[in-house]
Amino acid sequence: MSGGEKRSTAVAIIGSGPAGLTAALYAARANLQPLVIGGVPAGGQLMLTTDVENYPGFPEGIQGPELVTRMRQQAARFGAMFVDAEVRGVDFAHRPFRLDLGLSGSVEAKTVIVATGANARWLNLPSEQRLRGHGVSACATCDGFFFKGKVVACVGGGDSAMEEATFLTKFATKVLLIHRRPEFRASRIMLDRARANRKVEFITDTEIVDVLGDGTVTGLTVRHLPTGVTRQIAPVDGLFLAIGHDPATSVFQGHLDLDERGYLRTRETTRTNIPGVFAAGDAYDHRYRQAVTAAGLGCMAAIDAERYLAEAPEHGVA
Repeated sequence: MSGGEKRSTAVAIIGSGPAGLTAALYAARANLQPLVIGGVPAGGQLMLTTDVENYPGFPEGIQGPELVTRMRQQAARFGAMFVDAEVRGVDFAHRPFRLDLGLSGSVEAKTVIVATGANARWLNLPSEQRLRGHGVSACATCDGFFFKGKVVACVGGGDSAMEEATFLTKFATKVLLIHRRPEFRASRIMLDRARANRKVEFITDTEIVDVLGDGTVTGLTVRHLPTGVTRQIAPVDGLFLAIGHDPATSVFQGHLDLDERGYLRTRETTRTNIPGVFAAGDAYDHRYRQAVTAAGLGCMAAIDAERYLAEAPEHGVA
């Protein structure tokens, strides 16, 4: 473990998105004084989200960063503590568990809730990054509603891309499904469903080389890979990435059970293979990936941690 400040807590929560902050709220209200290791930057994917209109309790919608701030303030009100640092290493073989925060010190914890989330894969174009939250999105369920009567593009070739493209037809007048290869890796049923939808237009053997627009997306520059010919497609009002997610779980490799994609495996609710270590949010939920489901899982993990401490006196709160 690195030098620096050493902290001790009954519940350490790794991650400060909706899963981690909800876990912090529930653990704090149970008088467990949880310590949230928020990451750098803190807040998760909501910090990159503009209008959030599908989170209960906000009929007028709310900005993603504001929602994170409110959730953090609510948890802090009941005694949750925060340190904005990255977990560099873990020791789950000994008790109390130990978390290495590098230059920020270390943490000893009787229980740990892993809520590190997952990161969407991007094309890594400067224009794409500049327009994230302004027409560029990695979540059709979150943002499709904003594109009623618009033309949008969806990038990808797997089941997620087919599902996202089909979902977007509920709002958009046309969905351009762009894929680098001539064939799709999507399952036959998902591919057939997208092909049967008249609003979906397939553009294959093509990559996006630029996203056009200043304050919002207005079009795309694409390259036809077999010929190298580039062209502009306009108007395009939105670009949705459906090329996968990467769970932020690399630090737990060799310590916790992960599936072939790197997502945490759980056993009966939120328990991992290590008693006293729990999972919440997108670090193990690769199906729904919504703020509200992450929050629900954070609640479950906190309750599981509280019960674990109560039922295991040797690990309980002194």
